[in-house]
Amino acid sequence: MTEDSRRGEEGKPDVATNTPQMSDWGIPGTYVFDHSRSRVGYALNKLAYSLTDKRNRDLFRADEDGYMAKYRLPESQRDAIRRRDWLRLMKECGGNIYYVYKIGAAVGDGLYHMGAQMRGESFEDFLKTRNAKGAR
Repeated sequence: MTEDSRRGEEGKPDVATNTPQMSDWGIPGTYVFDHSRSRVGYALNKLAYSLTDKRNRDLFRADEDGYMAKYRLPESQRDAIRRRDWLRLMKECGGNIYYVYKIGAAVGDGLYHMGAQMRGESFEDFLKTRNAKGAR
């Protein structure tokens, strides 16, 4: 199987938006972080990386919309951040899990909170599936 046959139409720009099409690379239900997702999520991931600096985390918490505007995020990415829609940030917005986690941590959502939201479960129900008692 060649890379092109796995990709399908991935990487070819959408005529209306001139953004690359993302693909599951033939693995249904997966969101492979490849060059197309990287291009779509470049500004989002750049914003997220900036949150490694405490000063930037404070600025983000004080004015999320202003901080997002500084990175020129499209409305779809801004909306996903406002809604704390972690799965959408990765699946549709080109977010890399390691960078999306930085946004979650900055707003007080730990990895288990994010995992619960992605699975459509309450935090308490999600914790029941983990082996680490009381983990946050």
